[in-house]
Amino acid sequence: MREFVFTLNYAEGADAVMDVFIDAPEMHATTLICPMTDSEFWRLDRLSGGSESVERAAGLLTSDEYGGFSISDRRCGGDRHSEVLASSAGQATVYTHVVDASSCDSVSLVANRYLPGAVLIEVTRRGPEERWRVLMQTDERIGLLYDTISGKLREEITFRFEHLETVTTPPTDPLASLSLRPEQRRVLELAAEMGYYETPRETTLEAVASRLDEPRSTVSYRLRRAEAELVDTFLSST
Repeated sequence: MREFVFTLNYAEGADAVMDVFIDAPEMHATTLICPMTDSEFWRLDRLSGGSESVERAAGLLTSDEYGGFSISDRRCGGDRHSEVLASSAGQATVYTHVVDASSCDSVSLVANRYLPGAVLIEVTRRGPEERWRVLMQTDERIGLLYDTISGKLREEITFRFEHLETVTTPPTDPLASLSLRPEQRRVLELAAEMGYYETPRETTLEAVASRLDEPRSTVSYRLRRAEAELVDTFLSST
């Protein structure tokens, strides 16, 4: 299996959902997309970040008014069903199914039109960037996909090629989750984002607690419990 990886960078105002990520740098998302035909696809978006930002992004993704699945100026047509499958403090999983979208310039449908065999797509979002990872059986027609995506992008979106190579790691499961309480996951994610686990450390426990507006002792306890769960999960899988 081969993978085609590239990044789309969104200017502010180019897409309502991406504006949420631009406004909230701590926000991130992992999306799994499966195009079923040239006009039908489903996707799972796993959103993480501040509660208000996650709620805002989930609301946009499930709104009938949101047309951001297209990379061109042409809005996606067809029928769409979207719903929030799971939601907790700082997290949400959104399911979307689109059918009869023959006029939709989404990356997933364009990929399905040009690439032979099954296609699976993973997207990660942070700040103004979307990193696309297209997994395919063969890359014999990848030039057509590259040219089409580059040609259809509206002016506010820029394209950066990363690589085309053999797949070495499977896509992330957006439904996968450790058995962490929401408050433990939030502390762990924020600590990682602020550089608490870098060498040397780029932040302190006090700084993490200040961002969360929680006592240091509470944050320390939640972080220890989250780390213990990580260790248990790792050891049980190796």
